[in-house]
Amino acid sequence: MIDISESVMQFLLAFVVVVPLIGAVAALLPAPPGLKGKSPEQAVLRHGVTVTGAVLIAAIALALGFDHDHPSKMQAMTDIRWIPALDVRIHLGIDGISLPLLLLTALLTFLCALYSYAKPPTGPSPKAFVALLLVLETGTLATFAVLDLLLFFLAFETVLIPMYFLIARWGGEGRTRAAWRFILFTLLGSVVMLLGLLLIGIKAGTFDMMALATDNGRSLTASVQVIAVLAIGIGLAVKAPMWPLHSWLPDAHTAAPTVGSVLLAGVLLKMGTYGFVRILLPVAPHGFHTFAPYLAAFAVVGIIYGSLACLALAKQGAKGDLKRLIAYSSVGHMGFVLLGIATATPTGVNGALFANIAHGLITGLLFFLVGALKDRTGTTDLDTLSEKTGAALYGRAPRLGGLLAFGAVASLGLPGLAGFWGEMLALFGAFRPAAGLSRPAFLTFMAIAAFGTLLTAAYMLIVVRRVCMGAAPQDAPRLADVHSYDFAAWTPLVVLTVAAGLWPKALLGLTDPAVQQLLAGGIR
Repeated sequence: MIDISESVMQFLLAFVVVVPLIGAVAALLPAPPGLKGKSPEQAVLRHGVTVTGAVLIAAIALALGFDHDHPSKMQAMTDIRWIPALDVRIHLGIDGISLPLLLLTALLTFLCALYSYAKPPTGPSPKAFVALLLVLETGTLATFAVLDLLLFFLAFETVLIPMYFLIARWGGEGRTRAAWRFILFTLLGSVVMLLGLLLIGIKAGTFDMMALATDNGRSLTASVQVIAVLAIGIGLAVKAPMWPLHSWLPDAHTAAPTVGSVLLAGVLLKMGTYGFVRILLPVAPHGFHTFAPYLAAFAVVGIIYGSLACLALAKQGAKGDLKRLIAYSSVGHMGFVLLGIATATPTGVNGALFANIAHGLITGLLFFLVGALKDRTGTTDLDTLSEKTGAALYGRAPRLGGLLAFGAVASLGLPGLAGFWGEMLALFGAFRPAAGLSRPAFLTFMAIAAFGTLLTAAYMLIVVRRVCMGAAPQDAPRLADVHSYDFAAWTPLVVLTVAAGLWPKALLGLTDPAVQQLLAGGIR
């Protein structure tokens, strides 16, 4: 930890949240200030790298200045009156729960900008592409930093429009339908969520998330809590995504450009699960406990459903799409996150937060790899990529094949890699759920989820066998292996996946004190 004054920390957090939005406006100007390139397109893509790089550096400085001895304390706080009539405040702050998600967002957005600079997107104006990418970043970062319910809703909604256009304008086949499904599902969920947020704010007399968490539901009647949790939970579950509200996700991932898929899986899905932890658990504990068994049940159904869908897509002759398969795998992995949250225990919630970060790193890497595979082969169809038709990545592009295998075994939860700890802790949390929750029911959920890990291993190993292994035909051309810009974009994800797996304390040391404080009824 570096000793940085509170005023500097406040500035760094405001910088992280606001600068991407300023950068988005600058990207639309005739020439991004101070940047030159061989062409206007290259200049604006370099502008995207510069802005996201500056945000990442500021986020790292924020993490270095963070008081790691007191991660449960809200730090770098800014509290300014904005709309006095509604008592809405520009209230920002970070603790051990939000800091890792802030860093993950800044890192993935920078890697996406760097990848786009080296391999420019095909489609309409790069100016619009960079501007949308930066608006998406500012909305996501703000979601993890704001401490006011209405500001949370505004930030939560800010990401929808840029992601819609990234899919609709730069996506692949079926992009228009996928973009409309994405926007309709998420907007409908958000309308219901807004009603729940307004109900809490009006009944409690404040929209301040710290005050509401400290009150711990005492100013809300049991019926108000139940209605609020149902309304807000639906909106968050759509974004999570929870079965059966997930159906927009496979189409969106399949049609989205590579960077769109990386950000959608890596950070946007985390906004929903973060809302469960930050808002519902501390603000409406009675209402949350009422719905916790149902949330756990939907979570384990999602785990099994996602795994079976992936197995069906991985089968020989099933016309499976590799991007679609990874999208369905996200339904299963996020099921473990929701199961951990549903236990309402420190062990389960810590597991959920760890699994959030692990999923962002691993699935972000997988979508980068699948995008590279499509660039080289022109397809993500598993039959075309299988050993039967000569993909044989180990022989034709050994480093690419090795990285794909690494991503697959990390995704299936191999011990020693990041994917293992979150799922294991979620299962441990289900073994002994919070007081008042049915232990036999959660033991059943634990057993079903544990079976889901076996299904995950099965479909991931099938994918590795079909895509990476086998002998390529003698006349098959050698594929371009990993480029330098690929290494630049992927290496941080590989290193962090290994580091988090070998040293989980680095992340759990941040989240655990904050989770303990949150579940005890308050944020200091």
